[in-house]
Amino acid sequence: MPQRRSHVSSSATRSELASALAALRESSEAPLEFPPGALAEAETSTATAPELDLRDVPFATLDPAGSRDLDQAFHLARAGTGYTVRYAIADVPGFVVPGGAVDTEARRRGQTLYAADGSIPLHPRALSEDRASLLANVDRPALVWTFDLDEAASVQDFRLERALIRSRAQLEYMTTQQALDRGDDGPAALLPEIGARRLEQERSRGGASLNLPDEEVVQGADGAYSIERRSPLPVEEWNAQLSLMTGMAAASLMLDAGIGVLRTMPEPDDAAFTTFRHQTVALGRPWTSGTYGEYLRRLDRADPVTLPVLEAAASLFRGAGYVVFDGAPPTDTVQAAIGAPYAHATAPLRRLVDRWSLVICLAASSGAPVPEWARASLPELPALMQESGQRASRLNSTTINTVEAALLVPLIGTTIEATVIELRGERASVQIADPAVTATAPVPADVKPGDIVRLQVVNADIAAAEVEFAV
Repeated sequence: MPQRRSHVSSSATRSELASALAALRESSEAPLEFPPGALAEAETSTATAPELDLRDVPFATLDPAGSRDLDQAFHLARAGTGYTVRYAIADVPGFVVPGGAVDTEARRRGQTLYAADGSIPLHPRALSEDRASLLANVDRPALVWTFDLDEAASVQDFRLERALIRSRAQLEYMTTQQALDRGDDGPAALLPEIGARRLEQERSRGGASLNLPDEEVVQGADGAYSIERRSPLPVEEWNAQLSLMTGMAAASLMLDAGIGVLRTMPEPDDAAFTTFRHQTVALGRPWTSGTYGEYLRRLDRADPVTLPVLEAAASLFRGAGYVVFDGAPPTDTVQAAIGAPYAHATAPLRRLVDRWSLVICLAASSGAPVPEWARASLPELPALMQESGQRASRLNSTTINTVEAALLVPLIGTTIEATVIELRGERASVQIADPAVTATAPVPADVKPGDIVRLQVVNADIAAAEVEFAV
């Protein structure tokens, strides 16, 4: 489940909000600076020599505009009635010395943290945004997955190899979507076809996706704040299917090898499904047939009620965690939202656990023993990732609260309308349409999900990230 993430545009960089967000990032629990030893090691470590030379393959990357930490590159081709997909992952294991300064610091951080005004990276930027990043028109070592797909884009075979690659293009979402809409040829030309077939594979597995919109906060000439929401483009969903396919392949490799780390999530229980069904009825968009994944896919993104429905659906995407095994596989191996065993293995520049997954998968794919450092440290991963995940969640939550307080400052003393999403005792989670804010507020005793309530904005404190309402 992707987290809501706010971004501050350049027009707001000198605002009170930007100052509050900068203070928030500086006061976060994650260290902002790297130790000198880690910085020096990131500049000088030598990558493991690749086994293959795939520089003749025209790989391309696809990321948000301006990205520098490029974890993945793809090459898509027809193969008879099916397809060959090559998916290259930054060879972070080849650069990071086990037990070295970069490794030690990465274990302390766990993952890259994202605030509205910048990031706190997992690795020194010399590594994550330069030497290990799959930037265009430079030779880079990579761990390359090669998938043989049939006409339905179902995986028939795959392998993982260490190779030298050279990406030819750094694509970004918006212009790539526009090019695909025009029917232009290019490195992503097959992505809609393969992505759509992989989405059908997801549907047949009973999988589900919750694509909450990103948010951008802007400040007008009058000093007032507004928020712009951007739902994921189709090309982002198609691209995500390549990563999901790889994560499922990684899980199967590790399960067959009898050692690894899986990303699991339990199926929502009957009570959660019942609650969500009631909420969809109350919101006027009842879930009456099909799986919850099919229901979410049918929602009209242009419908203003879709956002409250997605906010309510977030309760079905809880309980994800990591489970490690060395010997017998775990009892529960499935990530319920994906509908299959799954592992994080495609973002090693930004997430610690992926380095272990890739090292184990590479050993399993080649028939080599798993490196002792990876086997010995495997039990530590769930706690490291849980701690970093909680840190990221707190930063994200406080960031959102800070942004939403800024949006409501101009409305202090006024009365606004909000849609009730979920009741929480005498308070409720509510969705305000304009400005686009999700908040907790007191509500009358007789309200139910889907009702429209009128709330007075009593106070909005940007620095404290707090908003106060009254009925």
